[in-house]
Amino acid sequence: MPTRSYAHLDSAAWGRALLRGAASWWQMIHLGAIVLVLALSPSTYNRINRAITSRHIYASTWQVLPWFTAMAALFSLVLIRIVVVTALNYGLSQYALQMVVRVLVLELIPLSAALFVALRAGMTFNAGAQTNARPSPFDPSAPLSLTRLRADVVPRVLAGAFSVLTLAMINSVIVLVLAYLIVYGLSPWGLPGYTRTVGHVFDLSVTLGFALKTVFFSLAVAVVPMAASLEAARDNTSANGVQPGAARLFLVLLLIEAASLVIKYI
Repeated sequence: MPTRSYAHLDSAAWGRALLRGAASWWQMIHLGAIVLVLALSPSTYNRINRAITSRHIYASTWQVLPWFTAMAALFSLVLIRIVVVTALNYGLSQYALQMVVRVLVLELIPLSAALFVALRAGMTFNAGAQTNARPSPFDPSAPLSLTRLRADVVPRVLAGAFSVLTLAMINSVIVLVLAYLIVYGLSPWGLPGYTRTVGHVFDLSVTLGFALKTVFFSLAVAVVPMAASLEAARDNTSANGVQPGAARLFLVLLLIEAASLVIKYI
């Protein structure tokens, strides 16, 4: 008899946990849909909200753009050099440039930009959670309303999404320039072959998939932590110094990357 009761309790606990998880995911999707509608609404961008949004974009993008670009350029330079030298040693130099573009530009740069913005948001959350002297102006426990969504949530979501898109696009262009310089040097005579190779990689389907994947990355990084913070504040749960929704965000990024690879190569 006790064994049956314990089994019943375990199944009931699993059922409640499943329902809570489904409700949490639905609330995240619902919040993302509301924020997207408000972000596309012209009435959101009054003078005050435009100023708030510009401040968040400056803090999330412009302040980190130089040193993230330097870090990504250094990493890309090393990786490009390794790929080119290895391809030359094995007589596969004709495939070196395509491999660099496919691995770095299509896969690593968008994912690294999304992870960088997510980790930076996590460090900001930890600093705010551990410091009481200067509390954050954003209070997740405050009741949500349309005015608060427009003034607090939408600017932060837009800033996070804009940061991922900007870092990914700018560094993709820098990687393409570095790849040309390493393969052809400063000579302009390599431009026809280079543009032909890059154009062969970036056909219509690949370009569309790259753009959609980057947009989905930016939306995930912007919406998932915000929805988790609001949910944790509403339920009075503690994140133990970890950014709310970190595990869910990494899961969403992994699913987006996996779906992109499946659609592209299978």
